[in-house]
Amino acid sequence: MNGPAQSPDDGYERPGGRPRIPGPRGAADDLDPQRAPRLLPDPEPAAVPAPPPTHAVLKSLLGAWALAACSAEETQAVEDHLTECAPCAEEALRLRDAVGLLHPEETLDLKPLLRSRVLEDCLGKRPARIPVPVWANPYDTETARLDALLQDFGDSEWHTPVRLKWFEEEQRRSRRTTVAGVIGHLMTVDGLVATALGLDDPLGSDAPPGGPSVRTEHYWNASAYPPTRQVRTPWREQGHTLVRTVSFAGRGVAELAVDYGNFALPLGDALLERAFECWVHAGDIAEAVDYPYEAPSGPHLHGMIDLAARLLPSALAQRRRAGLAAPARGLVAAGAPGRTLHLEIEGAGGGGWDIALDSPGAKPSPDRTVAEIALDGVEFCQLAAGHIAPEEAAVGQHGDREAIRDVLFAAASLSRL
Repeated sequence: MNGPAQSPDDGYERPGGRPRIPGPRGAADDLDPQRAPRLLPDPEPAAVPAPPPTHAVLKSLLGAWALAACSAEETQAVEDHLTECAPCAEEALRLRDAVGLLHPEETLDLKPLLRSRVLEDCLGKRPARIPVPVWANPYDTETARLDALLQDFGDSEWHTPVRLKWFEEEQRRSRRTTVAGVIGHLMTVDGLVATALGLDDPLGSDAPPGGPSVRTEHYWNASAYPPTRQVRTPWREQGHTLVRTVSFAGRGVAELAVDYGNFALPLGDALLERAFECWVHAGDIAEAVDYPYEAPSGPHLHGMIDLAARLLPSALAQRRRAGLAAPARGLVAAGAPGRTLHLEIEGAGGGGWDIALDSPGAKPSPDRTVAEIALDGVEFCQLAAGHIAPEEAAVGQHGDREAIRDVLFAAASLSRL
């Protein structure tokens, strides 16, 4: 019986033929006679530009703009708006000023190690051709610190009253001057070092013979008008010249004698003494203008204390000759061990020193220690500067009371105008 005829593509097996796999069926959309087949994707619709920010939006961004917290697009939109909207521009200025008040006030104080780090970095990259001698570094540093303090002084600060203090003949002395007068005092006494090096004397050919006090009084009285801020330039230039001269002079110059009138010091010690006085008077100036001033660095402070400790036996002998100290109890030959006081300095720059009591030529000996004194480093320097009376010094003491008193008064006698 013959069945119905089949089309060639019906996918059924014919007698005597191979099976045929039907092709893929079209999608439902393809069967829609209303749609034509798509060979390419539809083009993307054209981008519609975003509307510009409204006044309210831009005004709300002013705070973020003042804090620099806007994106680049927002910043541009706000700044474009500020050129057109006066109320927003005024508000933006007020906000920007308010942001400035949020920043912490910066101090004018230099970090203690800033200068040494900068110099170390610079010298590490290119060592100085002519380095400053180690013994001149304290003077170079202290004059630079004082000059930094003076840098922003106006006329009123230069005429601020300053009271200089020292200890003389068992009494505290004082002298009133100004900030400019203090700088003039430092310049005239530095002139003793300058003349020892063959440099010009700041007092010129009219310089009187004598020590620091005579020279200072001459300088203060030479003019009918008190010193002004103009004194800063010659003082600073003289300091630069001193440092430059000793740097080029070589090692032997450190032993050159500097005449102080009634005593002399080797140049190395003289510059250390000048550094000490520069720091002390910088503190006087800072106190007068109500500004904090730090002590020297530990190594420099140690050198200043060491100089004072080395001068104590001579100062004690001088007071003994003037009848201001107890007589010696046991004179010994030069270089022989004698009675000793141990001076212990605590804090930055501290250390221990043995002080010969009976003769400057005696050799201090720990085995012959009869008394001990303990003092803070800065307080000992204030005592040596005459800023603290011997009776007022906070001293830890043990042993011979008479020896302790004599040494404390000898330390105060190192001070002068």
